[in-house]
Amino acid sequence: MESRLGGRWYERSVDRSETSWGRVLAWAPPHSLVLSWQIGADGEFDPELETELELGFVARSEQWTLVCLEHRRLDRYGDDAEAQRSLLASDVGWSGILEHFKRHCDRVHAPA
Repeated sequence: MESRLGGRWYERSVDRSETSWGRVLAWAPPHSLVLSWQIGADGEFDPELETELELGFVARSEQWTLVCLEHRRLDRYGDDAEAQRSLLASDVGWSGILEHFKRHCDRVHAPA
């Protein structure tokens, strides 16, 4: 992710190819950011689709940060909205992704 308003949000594969996911709509570190999510129901980038993903970060202590995630405007998926809502709420959706992120942070910040 390019850490600025209007920056690109994308995935870079091991072969260095890039896949766009969206762009940065609001950038307010260290408290929050809003991203456009332009991944269609088929899993491919769709420049015509734009849902919003808001992330908030609240420090609870020196070791803990509460991460709040809201994915909104899923109605823009039309007939696929309910299926997308279910997918994104599942273990392979945002819950699983945040758990993976937590494990990564725990490894990086583990005491030596």
